[in-house]
Amino acid sequence: MALPIEDYALIGDRGTAALVGKDGSIDWLCLPRFDSPACFAALLGTEENGRWLLAPADEVVATSRQYLDGTACLETTFTVDDGEVVLLDVMPVGDDRADVVRRLTCTRGTVRIRHDWVVRTDYGRVRPWVSREQAHGNEVVVAVAGPDKLVLRGPHLPHGHAGHHSDEFEMTAGDEVTFSTTWVRSWRDIPRPLGFDERIDATTARQREWSARSPEDVPHADMVRRSLLTLLLMTHAETGGIVAAPTTSLPEDFGGERNWDYRFCWLRDAALTLESLLGAGYAQEALHWRSWLLRAVAGDPADLQIMYTVDGGRQLPEREVPHLPGYADSRPVRIGNGAVSQRQNDVLGEVMIALELARESGLEETHNSWSLQRALVDELAEHWDEPDNGLWEIRGPQRHFTHSRMMVWVAFDRAVKAVERHGLDGPLERWRDLRDRVREEILDKGFDHERGTFTQHYDTTAVDASLLTIPLVGFLPGDDPRVLGTIDAVIADLDVGGLLLRYRTETGVDGISGDEHPFLACSFWLVSALAKAGRRDQATELMDRLCGLANDVGLLSEEYDAGHGRMAGNFPQAFSHLALVQAALALR
Repeated sequence: MALPIEDYALIGDRGTAALVGKDGSIDWLCLPRFDSPACFAALLGTEENGRWLLAPADEVVATSRQYLDGTACLETTFTVDDGEVVLLDVMPVGDDRADVVRRLTCTRGTVRIRHDWVVRTDYGRVRPWVSREQAHGNEVVVAVAGPDKLVLRGPHLPHGHAGHHSDEFEMTAGDEVTFSTTWVRSWRDIPRPLGFDERIDATTARQREWSARSPEDVPHADMVRRSLLTLLLMTHAETGGIVAAPTTSLPEDFGGERNWDYRFCWLRDAALTLESLLGAGYAQEALHWRSWLLRAVAGDPADLQIMYTVDGGRQLPEREVPHLPGYADSRPVRIGNGAVSQRQNDVLGEVMIALELARESGLEETHNSWSLQRALVDELAEHWDEPDNGLWEIRGPQRHFTHSRMMVWVAFDRAVKAVERHGLDGPLERWRDLRDRVREEILDKGFDHERGTFTQHYDTTAVDASLLTIPLVGFLPGDDPRVLGTIDAVIADLDVGGLLLRYRTETGVDGISGDEHPFLACSFWLVSALAKAGRRDQATELMDRLCGLANDVGLLSEEYDAGHGRMAGNFPQAFSHLALVQAALALR
């Protein structure tokens, strides 16, 4: 049985990432890439679906953990009756390989350690062939299946068969042992062992350099720093692709079917992440992401997708994985994401905002990058009035969602500004005319004059938390009466335990059974909207509460079950962390 979501922490090497539980078990790890099949998949099943446990064999009376200052190196302290051990978990930056390094240090007394190494490739389904071999002067355990080879090194190698190896050994004060699991292609030779200290030092130095640039003049500067570092861990170092989360199928509705694969690069999430980085002063990072964007969307603008694989690939068909029982029996477990084929008209608006901010930050526009933006805007100009699935990836009928219409306005608005402010070439009058037409339509059809609020879509009086972004993108000022009315209506209709739902699922708009919990990014949007509205005390109070929902190492999931005080949805969630950064900047 997997732990509560909030009991996990993230380590990563910017190629992939692992979830480490408070119990010392790595229950989720995809190798070699975020969107590769998992080899430790106990998070969505049982230990027989793969995990790596390193922890005291005796009853643990106390556990504490922290990240080493300014890094993603996790330190967990286990206390038992007769002693104490500290476990350091690191994924050092690699060279065409992926390594997880686990170092145990006994700091007091005597502690008996349990070591379980259970490898299952293909999302916990395939039992690899396991052997003990001599390599580079030491004995190692090697697990091979298909394209994957995992090599376990350490002083106390566990014994077993069929990919399930266990052992127990004793440590006394002053003892230190280091284990590593290394992934390589199965046809390659067993790689040489790491220079652990050098690789760990290099990794921590890079992460501390990143963290040191985080702004200090913001509320909850420590959470902003952790959020920015978490976003870094979810950015693929080689390609520049930013994944929405490192996990799949952690449920929005425990025991239900709202389970999605987020290990891909949504243009929206990536653009919003870039906005957060630029706002926090990380200007040069925009260049890497823009290069990923140009490669991913290259081709006919009509073929623009809302999401791509980490390397910009377009094929990520959704399928179910029946051999995994799912987190908390939440089925089905899904691999891939069927929303890839949806029309979401807001996406280009988010991309244009990010690229406009990059220009404002001094990033020079290249001929190809502007040509691409112009082609995408011209394509939108031909289809701007069509309904879509909206940013929440509604699987019901397409509609004219007000947020989507607003982001269409944004796309034309930022294109106009690119010409007016930066001297770029484009059909200025046409774009201005379309911008004005979209604005008039939204104010006419997307606003409920009787109640004084914008609505979720043109055919309803219901509201949607995405409407809170109206002042954040400059469609209307934050103190406009229509914005103030919308803020109050969203709070009145979508508040659950002091947090905001995305929308009311009982309206049936999304075409999916079950319910869900408050979506954390929406509450951070509320902080930003309240700040724009001049309601600073209310915004600050909510910001304090939201930051208090993070787990003990500062991580946030997609949603929060306020009734039971637990996290829900994929974890950690880029959307939650980028919205936290944006809210802190808005309060600043």
